[in-house]
Amino acid sequence: MLRKTLLAVAIALSLAACSKGSDKVGKNAEGSASAKSASASASAVVLLISPEDLITVQNNALSSGPAITGSIQPERRADLRAEVSAVVLQVLKENGETVKRGDLLVRLDDTSIRDSLNSAEAAVRASGQSLDQSERQFQRLKTLRASGMTSTSQLEDAEIRRNNAQSDLVAAKARSAQARQQLQRTEVRAPFEGIISERKVSAGDTAQIGKELVKVIDPNSMRFEGFVSADRISSVKIGQVVDFRVNGYGQQLFAGKVKRVDPAANPTTRQVEVLVNFIDSNQPKVSGLYAEGRIEASTVSTLMIPESALVRNGDSAFTWLVKNGAVNKTNLVLGERDQRRGDFVVRSGLADGDKVVRNPVSTMKDGQKVTLAPSSTVASAVAAMPSGGASSGTAGK
Repeated sequence: MLRKTLLAVAIALSLAACSKGSDKVGKNAEGSASAKSASASASAVVLLISPEDLITVQNNALSSGPAITGSIQPERRADLRAEVSAVVLQVLKENGETVKRGDLLVRLDDTSIRDSLNSAEAAVRASGQSLDQSERQFQRLKTLRASGMTSTSQLEDAEIRRNNAQSDLVAAKARSAQARQQLQRTEVRAPFEGIISERKVSAGDTAQIGKELVKVIDPNSMRFEGFVSADRISSVKIGQVVDFRVNGYGQQLFAGKVKRVDPAANPTTRQVEVLVNFIDSNQPKVSGLYAEGRIEASTVSTLMIPESALVRNGDSAFTWLVKNGAVNKTNLVLGERDQRRGDFVVRSGLADGDKVVRNPVSTMKDGQKVTLAPSSTVASAVAAMPSGGASSGTAGK
């Protein structure tokens, strides 16, 4: 907007200069040259700007603390593995599909396990019949013994046979329960509501015990699993705010809070894991993305300036200070950059309340006079520019 304003002022002053010059042509050439020189001088000095073109430099909160790097991971995740050795018959869900708790995901071949279950159930029935017969025999001999019609040894033998039958029945029921449990394990189901993040097998694969089948994650339980250097871990506390960016989300800033600090450092990297929960629902839905940020261990108030108001010249930087009706080139000594807003700390060169040009242009001169105009005036001047002049200004950029 500042460039358009300068262009409008330059065109207006040029037209005025041409009008004055044509009136003096009949008098003498020297007067005409003086008028043109004065007009050019005026156009080079006067600068019309609006309040929107200025920024007031002021103190802001600057947070500092240890850097944290890591990845976005779901808190609720399950690596479903085969609990029986069998051939994969069917995979019912693909990567990215949503699932509900109890949904069937993978079906394994249950032929041999079902045969084992049928055999165990038959053994249970046989053991039950044997126990009934042994119990009746024992009760019969017990009655005869009370009337003295049988010996004690016969009664004891009947009791032993009954106890053995009871043991056989218990063992048969245990084998049946185990076979039934194995049969249930041939159907792999979702442990909670979420999405399939990774499918590891296909129909026809042989799944040994412990083989990964599918991974299920809850996309609503994402958190930042980061690492902090061990020499800075003393400043990290539970509840501190963490600002970080996630790879794939550009300059979008995410906010979280420290939930847990691992009590042991990694023996190889000498870094400590720090778990960070998101503060709100503004969180990525993709796991495994790289993230980096800073933990707000301390906050101080300091003078800061936006990056747009800075002009870089090698390792040095300056800005255009508007003061006493003129713009002045002001060299700055900058400090660290605020990761949240992108502003820079001003060590020296400016004071709280100074006004600087928001988006400086290369045509500005040190000491150039400034005229502040209301926004409506500048907008009218820009709108009244000829179309040819606007095209010329754009080309000059």
